[in-house]
Amino acid sequence: MSHTHQVLEGVYPILATPFTSSGEVDEASLRELVRFQLAAKVNGIALFGNASEMYTLLDKEREMIASVVMEEINGQVPVVFGSGHTGLEGAVQLSKWAQKAGADALMVLPPYMVKPDGKRMVEYFGAIAKAVDIPIMLQDAPIASGISIPVPVMVNLAKEYENIVYAKVEAPPTTVKITEVIEQSEGRLAVFGGLNGNYYYEELCRGIVGTMPACEFPDVCVKIFQLFRSGERDAARRLFYQYLPFIRIGTIPGYAMAVHKEILKEGGVIESAYVRNPNAPIDETLRREALDTLLDLDPLVLNWKK
Repeated sequence: MSHTHQVLEGVYPILATPFTSSGEVDEASLRELVRFQLAAKVNGIALFGNASEMYTLLDKEREMIASVVMEEINGQVPVVFGSGHTGLEGAVQLSKWAQKAGADALMVLPPYMVKPDGKRMVEYFGAIAKAVDIPIMLQDAPIASGISIPVPVMVNLAKEYENIVYAKVEAPPTTVKITEVIEQSEGRLAVFGGLNGNYYYEELCRGIVGTMPACEFPDVCVKIFQLFRSGERDAARRLFYQYLPFIRIGTIPGYAMAVHKEILKEGGVIESAYVRNPNAPIDETLRREALDTLLDLDPLVLNWKK
């Protein structure tokens, strides 16, 4: 591979976008959120994913978030920017901007408004690959985007473009598709798990190089990764199963973003759990249910401001 680039592996949480209670981007909370990730010893950070409510952000907010986050990270870990768009031109423009803004790699959703056929999908990813010279991660997230990237399309893209080197597989059953991608791409595509880590342990067993969950339990994900990598599979599995009810409640359709933010707010990492339309805020019952899943556990988030 002629592209010399940072090899991505490990835990890359998708950074939430903290808003004030009146709905503006909250810079102080954003800085604190980055510090929280770094304190958890994450391997990298991802911006502008689905868990960032990226589809609600204005261009100027995106620019402000990128500059604040890059300043806080200050080169300590690699940063992946989401740069998918509803159309080819928009995705190319966002991807070029992301590279200029300091992204180490791009995570790219297929067009998610009009459902593309195979030819359109290949043209879209190909145009992005030609427009930048940083690594690209194909994001296969049909639950969020409504679009699934077929394995043969991923494999052909990886063969044709030397900077398409990662895939984030979030199409259920993730485990089965992960194996297909790894085997059929013959090692060309390194695979990350997503879906908030719902199948994290099983995915590690199937050969993922990392995971990109939401950002309120980075320390837990890091610990599982370290245990697994050091051969302590049983300990990794036990820790994963302890947190599974919590991970699961962070994927409730419509309310997932609010769940992530309520936990971050509870620990004092961010000030407000405000989510933008079309996400819905959670009520007290759902908030209690989310916190109940952590009753016997001790994640960093709940000790952050103690």
